[in-house]
Amino acid sequence: MEHRTGQNSPPVHAAGTDPAFIPGLPPPRPAEVEESPPVAADAVPDTHAEPEPEPEPKAEAETEEAAAEEEPQPVADGPVFEVSDRRGSITVDSTGVTFRLDDETAEFGWAEIGAVETGIPRFGRRFTVTVHTTRRRSYDADVEAPNRSLPKQWAAELDTVLDSYFEDTGTTN
Repeated sequence: MEHRTGQNSPPVHAAGTDPAFIPGLPPPRPAEVEESPPVAADAVPDTHAEPEPEPEPKAEAETEEAAAEEEPQPVADGPVFEVSDRRGSITVDSTGVTFRLDDETAEFGWAEIGAVETGIPRFGRRFTVTVHTTRRRSYDADVEAPNRSLPKQWAAELDTVLDSYFEDTGTTN
C-alpha cells in the first residue's frame, strides 16, 4: 500500500490572504474580452450630423417623488411596534419584522418567520429580538434603551403585536 506525503487537496484561496473572501463562494471569473466586429473602410461615421439635444435635468422634487414611489411603503393594516436607538431599530408591522443597524437592513416576511423571541437582561438596558426562520436559521438585533424599565415595557408591547399577527396567520392556513 502506497501513502502519499503532502497535501491531498489543491490550495484554496483563504480569508487570510483576501479580506473579501466568503467561504462557499467561488472567486470571480476574469473578465472576458469581447471582440468587436471589423469595421468596413467605407463605414465612416458622419461628423456633420446635428448633435442630439441633451435631456433636461429633472427637478429635485420629481426625483424625490420617484424615489418615494420606488421604496415600498408598509401597509398600515394592524398594530406596529417600533423601537430604535442611535445605531439600530427593530420594526414589527403587517409586512413582517425589520432589523436595521447603521446602513444595513434585514427584512423578514411573515411567511418565512417561524418564531420571534425576546431577550431582556435582568440588570441592563439592552432589548434583544431574535427571529427564527422556517429554514432553521436565527437572526437577532439589539436596541439600547434610555432607562432600565423600558425593555420590559417594550417586551409587553411586542408580545401584543406579535399575538395579533401570529393569530391572523394561524387562522388563514
